[in-house]
Amino acid sequence: MKSTKVRMLTKQTILFMALGFATQLSWAIDAQGFQKQYSDEAKQTASIARGEKFFTSKHGKEWSCATCHNAPPTSDGKHASTDKTIAPLAPAFNAKRFTDEAKVNKWFKRNCNDVLARECTAIEKADVMAYLINLKK
Repeated sequence: MKSTKVRMLTKQTILFMALGFATQLSWAIDAQGFQKQYSDEAKQTASIARGEKFFTSKHGKEWSCATCHNAPPTSDGKHASTDKTIAPLAPAFNAKRFTDEAKVNKWFKRNCNDVLARECTAIEKADVMAYLINLKK
């Protein structure tokens, strides 16, 4: 009886570990994953051209995305009010970009508010991601 319970426990443990690993993999996301997620949410195809225009334009406020991140965002930028150095935003120039969903959500929310005085829409995020992914070394 004990050996059956031990085998069942072992099988359950292995199953839970496998599910946990699979779940972790599904949470792993990169720049293309974010672009797809935002495009799917918007039910619209992302546009590199719209993304570049959005990134480099002012939207009724003092700053554009490029104000701090440069245009193109392939080298270090500098925050407009704090002068803090900002690592390149384009994923091909900074492998750490768009690898942490919590950080991506935090910075999109904060930066969109700085540039737009509101949160970005899903298609605006998808377009910006398409533009950033398109920038290559």
